[in-house]
Amino acid sequence: MCGIAGILVAPEHMDANSLRPIGHMTSSLRHRGPDGQGLWIDRDAGIALGHRRLAIVDLSSTGQQPMRSASGRYIISFNGEIYNFRDLRRQLEDAGCEFHGTGDTEVLLCAVELWGLEAAVKRLAGMFAFALWDLKTRTLHLARDRVGKKPLYVALARGALLFASELKAIRCFPSFSAEIDLEAAEAMLSQGWVPDQACIWRNAFKLPPGSFLSVKSSDLAKVVSAGSLAQRVDHWWSLAEVASIGRAKQIVGADDDLTNELDDLLRLAVRERMIADVPLGGFLSGGIDSSAVVALMQAQSASPVRTFTIAFGEGGFDESGYAAEVARHLGTDHTQLQLSPDAALDVIPELPRVWDEPFADESQLPTLLVARLARQYVTVALSGDGGDECFAGYGRHFMADWLRRRQQLPFAVRRTMATGLNLLARAAREDMLRRLPLGPGIRHMLRSDRLKRISGLMGARHEDDLYQRLVTPPTANLTRRGHPIPAHSIPKLDGLLSRLLYDDMAGYLPGDILVKLDRATMANGLEGRCPLLDHRVIEFAWRLPSNAKVRDGKGKWILRNLLRRYVPDRLIERPKQGFDVPVSTWLRGSLRNWATDLMADIRHDGDEVLDSSKVDRCWRNHMQGQDCSRELWSALMFQAWRNETRKTPWAAHSRQLDMAGV
Repeated sequence: MCGIAGILVAPEHMDANSLRPIGHMTSSLRHRGPDGQGLWIDRDAGIALGHRRLAIVDLSSTGQQPMRSASGRYIISFNGEIYNFRDLRRQLEDAGCEFHGTGDTEVLLCAVELWGLEAAVKRLAGMFAFALWDLKTRTLHLARDRVGKKPLYVALARGALLFASELKAIRCFPSFSAEIDLEAAEAMLSQGWVPDQACIWRNAFKLPPGSFLSVKSSDLAKVVSAGSLAQRVDHWWSLAEVASIGRAKQIVGADDDLTNELDDLLRLAVRERMIADVPLGGFLSGGIDSSAVVALMQAQSASPVRTFTIAFGEGGFDESGYAAEVARHLGTDHTQLQLSPDAALDVIPELPRVWDEPFADESQLPTLLVARLARQYVTVALSGDGGDECFAGYGRHFMADWLRRRQQLPFAVRRTMATGLNLLARAAREDMLRRLPLGPGIRHMLRSDRLKRISGLMGARHEDDLYQRLVTPPTANLTRRGHPIPAHSIPKLDGLLSRLLYDDMAGYLPGDILVKLDRATMANGLEGRCPLLDHRVIEFAWRLPSNAKVRDGKGKWILRNLLRRYVPDRLIERPKQGFDVPVSTWLRGSLRNWATDLMADIRHDGDEVLDSSKVDRCWRNHMQGQDCSRELWSALMFQAWRNETRKTPWAAHSRQLDMAGV
């Protein structure tokens, strides 16, 4: 796992200083690769590649990058892991290839030379983003893994193509214009994250999952904008194709047979992800996904697996007790960290620097801290991310069937039910709920924002309307323009559940979940691996019948059935909580001064992004007992990010790192 950066300059724009920023760009990614830095520069060709190394497999000098292929034709800067590299190596050795090291990057280079770029990446099982320079054709190839586990930003700046694992590296290039894209900003404020198909800076974009971009240096002068460059992207893997084929060719089989097949697939995915030359562990929240991953880790380990979790003091949020029980049952070596409001306040100033784009999924806090905790003991951690998207674990998934069946009721009846729920939502003030003798799970479900959400869904006129309401962010709009977020193009699939799962896998997964995991782990020099997002597991999930995902009003049926083989029912059959954080309470307490300072900055800026009057109204409502924490958190994190971008430029920060010998 590493950080990569690079510059390709059009011949007519090349001068003595064009490639000098590569050192600053690469140094800015030191957190992603604390084990070493490598640069490769060809001034005649106008190309520079940078690499920060986090040594995981092959810790020797033979694993250093940028790396040259055996024939000398290709140079690569690679970020990620190829989990099936040993199998590929054997195939390549049978074809006559020779290897000097024991790592996966050399295997990829040999595969490209023997099979070609596209054929090679299609054989990879793993997560990656890489830059490959072809010295023969003077072509730069950029590629990204199937679902976007590893980031790759691409930008244009005065005749230069820039790329990097994070935007902070691109901002080190002196002529890059950091101009906010208003539509991306509005999307972030509405849903808490910038969509993967957008970027907060107007002159940059993210290479899409499952794609590659090839650019000849001689053609670069013809590229007039980042948008025109993005139009050159080609896909080597298609989620739409996988989903369409899967739904058309669903598996027919008994429950036990389906569970056996999933067990075999996940055992393979976990086993491959346990290959490392450094200490390894797993995140364990106590939920179904992480419990399943850890159970399969422990089942294939001769010694206790290291596991890590975060605990909260607030009721209704803390799952650490379940995590501890799962750990005891499986026999893992478990470590727990108690997260207090003071600890959260201490880490909040770091968030804009860590995420680099404005990001407001409040679970970023515990994710960052559990990664920091794990890094004290291990260098690799497996996580349960992806289970909800593959096997239908979100409330909207298992509510979809319940709501669809309610569509058969007369609209007047549904409208009356919606009105009743809306009145209940108005009465469900947090201060009142706290005084009622309710369990934390029930209290959590009766939050006013959740009741309002269900009320709106009950008022849907037909299934298409219901789908649009389910995928529309429920938060209030605090922006000035209020433009809607562009919808994904959904292939023709078999019903509401499949459409929702596709939307989550194409949008929420790469835009939020994987961004959260990548930045939180890499900020701590920790590699996060996701067995549930192995492409073979994804393809299997799309072929599953819907009742293997949602059954008896619950999601992830097949994953629950598998987990029963490893842990008792009492640790499985409980309400889903997710990685929720008590931000609502904290904003009225320990985070209040921090929030009011940022709101003063919002009023002072008075720009075309945030509407300060809407933010003030939202704050007053929150202080009076309504739960407006999600809207507020998005606005506050956006302003905190904007304040951070106005501080010392990243280029100056990078120069300080270089002067310090980084």
